[in-house]
Amino acid sequence: MARIANVVLPTEKEVWIGLTSIYGVGPTTSKAILAEAKIAPTTRVKDLTEAQEKKLNDIVSKYRVEGDLKRLVTSNIKRLKDINCYKGLRHKAGLPVNGQRTRTNARTRKGKAIAVGGAQPKAASKT
Repeated sequence: MARIANVVLPTEKEVWIGLTSIYGVGPTTSKAILAEAKIAPTTRVKDLTEAQEKKLNDIVSKYRVEGDLKRLVTSNIKRLKDINCYKGLRHKAGLPVNGQRTRTNARTRKGKAIAVGGAQPKAASKT
């Protein structure tokens, strides 16, 4: 059981994929970390030695990951909201921030669609 940056890595996966389970470490960063540690990316997490785990932990500690990165992102978003810039207003409204269209799509940010009145056919009038 490899524990790096207070995250337990999945044991059956290759190391370069396992490292991506750490918040803030993607495939490119993962491969860079492994190159610096001189560990083969195709090694399984369960096959890592204690020395290799310690080396990975030391290298990952140089990066801003997990809690520190989440705190930084949250503070950046809070700053945008406080200064009432366009991106901050989009965050406040729960809408896409980076210029995506909202007429269609954007369901992830906007939430479940709400039906608008007038969807039912009108009853026939007597004349």
